[in-house]
Formats: sequence, structure tokens, C-alpha cells
Amino acid sequence: MSSSGLDVEVVSSRPFAGQKPGTSGLRKTVKEVRQPHYLANFVQCIFDSLPAQELHGSALVVSGDGRYYNDEASRLIVRMAAANGVAKIICGQNFIMSTPCVSGVIRSTKSYGGIILTASHNPGGPDADFGIKYNCSNGGPAPESLTDAMFAKSKTISQYKIAKQIPEFDASRIGTHHFGSMSIEVIDAPRAYAELMSSIFDFSAIKNLLQRKDFKFVYDAMNGVAGPFAKEIFERQLGAPQGTVRNDIPKADFGGCHPDPNLTYAEELVKLMGLDRSGNPVGSASDIPYDFGAAADGDADRNMILGRQFFVTPSDSVAILAANAQSCIPFFKDGLKGVARSMPTSAALDKVAEKNGIKCYEVPTGWKFFGNLMDAGMLSLCGEESFGTGSDHIREKDGVWAVLAWLSILADRNRDASKPLVSVQQIVEEHWKEYGRNYYCRYDYEQVETDKANTLMKNLVDLTHSCVGSQWGDCSIAHADEFTYRDPVDSSLSEHQGIRFIMTDSSRVIFRLSGTGSVGATIRMYIEKYERDEGKLKQPSAEALAPLIRSAVDKCRIKDICGRDRPTVIT
Repeated sequence: MSSSGLDVEVVSSRPFAGQKPGTSGLRKTVKEVRQPHYLANFVQCIFDSLPAQELHGSALVVSGDGRYYNDEASRLIVRMAAANGVAKIICGQNFIMSTPCVSGVIRSTKSYGGIILTASHNPGGPDADFGIKYNCSNGGPAPESLTDAMFAKSKTISQYKIAKQIPEFDASRIGTHHFGSMSIEVIDAPRAYAELMSSIFDFSAIKNLLQRKDFKFVYDAMNGVAGPFAKEIFERQLGAPQGTVRNDIPKADFGGCHPDPNLTYAEELVKLMGLDRSGNPVGSASDIPYDFGAAADGDADRNMILGRQFFVTPSDSVAILAANAQSCIPFFKDGLKGVARSMPTSAALDKVAEKNGIKCYEVPTGWKFFGNLMDAGMLSLCGEESFGTGSDHIREKDGVWAVLAWLSILADRNRDASKPLVSVQQIVEEHWKEYGRNYYCRYDYEQVETDKANTLMKNLVDLTHSCVGSQWGDCSIAHADEFTYRDPVDSSLSEHQGIRFIMTDSSRVIFRLSGTGSVGATIRMYIEKYERDEGKLKQPSAEALAPLIRSAVDKCRIKDICGRDRPTVIT
């Protein structure tokens, strides 16, 4: 009998290969995670990597995005948390809570940390993906030192602790429940998140925008966890018409769709906004019913922004938010402490920072790198090209926050209802005119055989040593390297963070292996070209980038090495 008043069992186990967390936790197939002892092993490794004296008697937030296996896994974690001395669990109804909300709740309740069950934008269902990650007391993802400790322990683990009793409380009922002496607080997560958002944005200004007869808004939650949060904010609190939020009920398999808010997978929204999967206009603009569209991924930390027949790249989005934050969002009324982007993200943000005298940081992919800067008071707003945008209100990217930020800019530009609506496209094109345009696209080659992907990356590293001065398309290489990051806060070093080919005109080609897949490897190729000539700012991205893309595909030899003659996704 433990101090929790429950019978604790010590279960013998053995290590499982490959329990190495990626950029945001451990992601595997459901079938792999459901093997006997698999998830329990990893959870015990989390607990064993934390100081026992701090974990004992602590409070943890435990919830997920509602994907298949969420409830069963959550209850297993509750049993193990009780056996490992945790005193309190905070969770959303039915253990469902968006990743941004978990971060906010950890911070607002001063919890010790949190365990989030999500594979983010990966598909869900019994034949799809599952994920688990640990967030620290600041609300952000565990640093590499902690995930490295988890992985090291996963290779030697021989037992785990779990309560024999099964927690059978009604997780749909808001209030305090008990499991032995452990308290379990079920909260109204959408309302808690809405309260945080109302403290950041001017809800009255956004309400006025949504009341305009010439402004129509649609939000696609893609059957993910964003649905209840978006309904609470956009429809109930801001007064958007019922039905503004589509696909709003979280489903274990996301309704059979791939919950990734990009031009390929958010097909329904993309068609509604009059675009094809390449972002090109389709049909007549007058036939499009909506002026502003947005989508979320499975756990609501990513976003896609669309205007009428107009796609806003994530790189442009974060730059435009930074340029307008102080004047449009009350949270930033005193200015921005700093801005940051992931290394593969275009340098559009850098142009805004340079012109406005704001410090700009370039970090590896992974939100934890932003968190360090935020905790040190050095960073206010940041973003990744992979449809992630956020600020220092929490320590995760935040999809609904990004949509509210765009609505705030639209509200500011459209304060006079007697004047014609200023559109998303106008705002973006005005930005290009002032700062120049960073033409940008990303090619994703998904589920590539790992050995072949590693061979391709090794060849590219070798190429960096001999390519300076060579011609790629209409550009000449000025510098090439493998990106290494020295954290300015704690001086930690992160190596092998992507391969960069930088041209004499600041254009870039980046190659990187993604850590977010559960099967094989994803090779990502990023192409960027800066244009300042006002007469060349409105070219189709594919046209402006075509010479550089052709050369990059040829130089990396992806067809020869990996057998791929086209990408899985283009964004």
C-alpha cells in the first residue's frame, strides 16, 4: 500500500528499441504503442528522469488531442502517476485538451509539468499514429537534456510502478474526483483557454469585424481537438454565426482525414476559399463565399491562413504578425522584446526585425528552442514554416491564437465599416511592397526508407565542402554548412540541425530530416528566393522558384537515391 492509499505493483519489463523522442515527443504507430508494457515503459522513463523529491506530491496536467487510444492511455498514466507519488492530476473533460491549452494550464495552475498525448498533425485511428510528450513547469516541451535522459533510461529499464486499482471516475464531469488520495480535477478547458485569449486580444474589436455584412469567416477544425475551443471563442464569445466552425467534433480517427492544415490535406477548406492544392486561384472570386479562412491540426497548435483565393505562407504570416503586433494586439502594446524563427523558415521575419530595430533569432526546428528565449525575457513572437506560430503567452505554438491575431489585424484595418473591406490579400501585398517578398516553398518526401534518407543527407553534407561558387539555377552558392545552434541563454549546443546552401543574393536551399513521422523518414527541402523589385512581387511562387527548385532536386539526387520523382506534399 502506497502513500496514495492504493496498491502499487512493480511490474517487470524489458527495453523496447527506438523510444527516442523527436522534436516534440515520442511518435509511433498505435499498434506499436499498444504492445504490452510499451507505453508504461516510456511513462516510467519520464518519471525516472525527473527528480523524485520534486515529482512526489506534485501536480501534473494530463490530456491529449482525443485520438484513438487517448482515454486508455490517460488512465494508465493516472495509475502510474499515483504509484510514483504524484498528488494531483488536472485534465480536460474526457482527457481532451488542446496542446496550447495544456501549456497555459500548466502555467496558470503552477503545475510541476504535464503529459500530452498527441501525434499533432499525424493521422489517427487504430492503424495510424499515437504520441506522448512531457512538458515542464514553464509549459514548454522538455529540453534535449531531459529527453536524452528519457531515451537513455528506455534502453535499460527493467520495471515500472503502477497502481493495481483502475480509475473509474466520470472524466466527462467537471469537478474534483479522487483516486485513492490523489485528486483529479476535470476542468472546462475551452472556457479556461478562452479566458486567456480574452486577456490578450481586443475581443470587442474582433466582434465588430465579425458583424460586418461584407466579411465572412470559416474555420476548419479538421475533426481535431480545436473544435470545442474554436466554437467557444469564435461562435459563443465573438458572435460568429453558428456553423462558422466546421468539422468541430473531435474524432478518434479525425473523420478519416489527415489533420494537417496545409494546401494538400485541408482540401475542404482550400476548395471553399477558391484555391487548388498548389495555392492557385480556381474559378471566379465573386463565387467564393468567404473572405477569411483558417484551419487547425489535430492538437490545435498549427494554423493555416487563407484569404479569398489567396494563400498566406506561414513564413509571411509570422512576419506580418510581427509587423502589426504592437498596433493591433493589446498584449504587445509595449512592443516586442524580440522575434524568432526556425532555421528553415524564410527570412521574411528578419526583414521586419531589421527595419523596426527588433532582435531576431534563428533557432533549430522545435518549439523548445523558443521557450528558452521566452523564459529569459528575450522573445515575444515567433514562428515556424511548418504552420506553427505563437508568442510568450504560453510555451507552445498556438493555432487559435494565430487566427485571433489575424482577425485583430483585419479588425484594425477595417475599423470604418462605411469603407470597402481591406482583404487578407491586400494586407499581404502591402507588406511585400514595404519589406520585399521572400518567395518560398517546401517539398515533403514522406515515408522514405530511413537508410536511403540518411544516405542522401550524408551526401549533401559532403557536398557542402565543395559547392561554394557553383551555380544552382540562376543563383550562385556563397556559403554551405550543416546548421549548428549555440543557445544564447544556457550555451547548450545543438548540432546536425539541417543542411544549408546559401546563395549570393540571400536565396537559400535547406534540407532536413523531420522528426514528426512515425514510419520511415520525411525529407524536407525548403526553397527561398528574396525579391525587392516591386514589378516582380506578384509572380506565382512556383514560377519564381522554378530554376532553383529544378537545380536543388537534381543536386540532391533524390530520385537516384530514394526512388522519388515527386514530393508527397508541396506547401
